[in-house]
Amino acid sequence: MWTIIISAFLVAFALCVIYLTIAVSRFGMFQKLSRGKGFVKYAISFLIIALVSVGLTAVTSVVNAVIIGLHFAFFFLLFGIVMKIAEKRAKKACRVYWQGWLAITVTILYLIIGAFQCYHIWQKDYSLQTQKNVGQIHFALIADAHLGTTFDGNGFREHLQKIQKQNPEFLLIAGDFVDDSTKRKDFEIACEALAEMNLKYGVWYAFGNHDAGYYGSRDFTANDIREIMGKNGIHVLEDAYELIDDRFYIVGRRDGHDPGRQSIQTLLSGLDQEKYVIVINHEPNDYDNEETSAADLVVSGHTHGGQMFPWTALSKVVKADDLVYGHVSRGNVDFIVTSGISDWEILFKTGTRSEYVMITVEGN
Repeated sequence: MWTIIISAFLVAFALCVIYLTIAVSRFGMFQKLSRGKGFVKYAISFLIIALVSVGLTAVTSVVNAVIIGLHFAFFFLLFGIVMKIAEKRAKKACRVYWQGWLAITVTILYLIIGAFQCYHIWQKDYSLQTQKNVGQIHFALIADAHLGTTFDGNGFREHLQKIQKQNPEFLLIAGDFVDDSTKRKDFEIACEALAEMNLKYGVWYAFGNHDAGYYGSRDFTANDIREIMGKNGIHVLEDAYELIDDRFYIVGRRDGHDPGRQSIQTLLSGLDQEKYVIVINHEPNDYDNEETSAADLVVSGHTHGGQMFPWTALSKVVKADDLVYGHVSRGNVDFIVTSGISDWEILFKTGTRSEYVMITVEGN
């Protein structure tokens, strides 16, 4: 599946480079420099695109340079169609290359908004009801911090201060707290910041697919995560649960890619079902099984809320996950998926925005 997706992406990128080379060559300045010679015109255009791409890669990354390039190609194509229609109706050609100028302007503005929605963090609130005798539970949820992408350890501390002002009783971290690019120092600072929070029931964490690392190039391991978090009083749950205040359980599932993960029915089989059960499951999958389990609430991240338009819409059609973003009730179980407090690698969110989540559960 991923081979097909990556291959399709590479083909699309190659076509975009060819199209951009032709489209950019139509600017008047390149027409003059080439003196009407087609090959020279395209060579200059390609050289400009290559230099800009190298600069963007140096400032951001290869992935972000590609994302930016794809957006330029899309808006060049869109305004090319618009201008063709406009010229056909006007029955004359425009003297100004509006396709190019509009494409560049709109792409820059669009990605500035996308960067703002990625770096700025909003608060998202959910109010849930239960028939169980739990009183009120008020807590915070974050996921997909990917430390080092949009903020370092000290930047994370500043965001925690905003969460602290909402007076949550505890904080859930639904995976991908770090990834392969995270530095150990930032991770240690972030864990110290979590330890400094004034939370009645502490911080609870479950692994995501990026946390253990994929390439072994990081300066700390999954065992270091467990050790450092433990030293800072953070509860690491790997197919485990704890009963809190004799009112509710906090359950942490292993990531879905972990071959040793228990089924949700096995994991929850020993729980007192009179208590409220909150499950952390990084990837919003396995809803069919979780719906028929003892869970009352399942919280997830992983999807980044769909990340980029139009994937925010297409992901609902493809159904790579049971839920891309938001809240849904299935049977007696509530499911919440957050778009994440940060992002992996990509510095833009055009189809969603970064957030932390405040959840209030009202019971009898």
